[in-house]
Amino acid sequence: MTPLAERMRPQSLDTYVGQQHLVGEGAVLRQAIERGKIPSFILWGPPGVGKTTLAQLIAKLLQKPFFQLSAINAGVKDIREAIESADKQNLFQQKGAILFIDEIHRFSKSQQDALLGAVEKGTVTLIGATTENPSFEVIPALLSRCQVYVLQHLTKDELIGLVDRALAEDEILKTQPIEIQEYDAMLLYSGGDARRLLNALELIANFSAPEMESGKPLVVTNDLVRELIQQNAALYDKTGEQHYDIISAFIKSMRGSDPNAAVYWLARMLDGGEDIEFIARRMVILASEDVGLANPNALLLATTTMDAIRMIGMPEARIILSQCAIYLATSPKSNASYMAIGNALQTVKQTGSLPVPLHLRNAPTKLMKELNYGSGYQYAHDFQGNFVQQANLPEAIDGTILYEPGANATEERVRAQLREQWKGKYKY
Repeated sequence: MTPLAERMRPQSLDTYVGQQHLVGEGAVLRQAIERGKIPSFILWGPPGVGKTTLAQLIAKLLQKPFFQLSAINAGVKDIREAIESADKQNLFQQKGAILFIDEIHRFSKSQQDALLGAVEKGTVTLIGATTENPSFEVIPALLSRCQVYVLQHLTKDELIGLVDRALAEDEILKTQPIEIQEYDAMLLYSGGDARRLLNALELIANFSAPEMESGKPLVVTNDLVRELIQQNAALYDKTGEQHYDIISAFIKSMRGSDPNAAVYWLARMLDGGEDIEFIARRMVILASEDVGLANPNALLLATTTMDAIRMIGMPEARIILSQCAIYLATSPKSNASYMAIGNALQTVKQTGSLPVPLHLRNAPTKLMKELNYGSGYQYAHDFQGNFVQQANLPEAIDGTILYEPGANATEERVRAQLREQWKGKYKY
């Protein structure tokens, strides 16, 4: 069965909910539509406010061929195929087939570059949708060829009106005796997202269908909505609690050396549309915090992963992220670097601004040299093994161990080296 959100897509601008500053009577985008000539443009706004719906509606009203791609799973090859198809359509119809790209901010530079020629020539009229600021996420060459229209959150009255309209007009719901006594829980769950709101309404109606078949009306209260949503909602919300729970599970799985769980939680985030740079940033942090000196190459791979996904974009970036997640999960672990800087900051907090030992101070002027700045400093490379034991900490904390090597093969070798070099000063 077609979902309620799809069944309720408006068929005219008059039934389109919200964004009256763009499509209301006399508004700028409505005038362009009514003239039958629209520019390439980008719709920037939060989830569920009608970006996809508006693009589809414009194509229908202007009777233009409509091609749709999602930046989550489309590559350069898909873009070129869509442009070729649009070009063929233009041979038989007026130019300007519409190419709609959802989440265009996820396209890499090379993917966005692939659009430029078709937009310039008018082969396609590009409509991009994004939840991120296009000034930062869309390349300047493409952005300069597009108008940017900002979509606003739907108001409470608009969301309630959407529910009431669905109950009155939808071919299925209008036959069911549903009475909305309280709206607050549904509105809270939706977070202003019309799609999620209609999904919640459909969930409630489907779950309670047997009761309504008995002739009793379904009275929708906040308590009923909370109960049903908690029992049935298994969604990934990249701005809510699920976002933090799943990234936490991802990090803890890699820290716990479980590559199977790591790639599962990675897949959950990718499937939910999580920002791939956010995922990569967290892996860079983990590479230092939890793998650290037990495998110094982990940080190199994680930072390379960050660069690579920016160049490649989705869907191929998923492979790069998977490789890095598995590598981090299967690497030996050490949080010694993390603990060391924590110990050092705590020491600074407790001891304040201790003076730098004179022999470590910089001496760029004659006066400073006369005050013995730099006097007695021993240059390590003048000594055998490029090492000489001297005091490098302030006198008040001399001999304090802040870095404690971890229990792994690499750092055990480091511990042995430090023990030999610093015997008599640091008790490793």
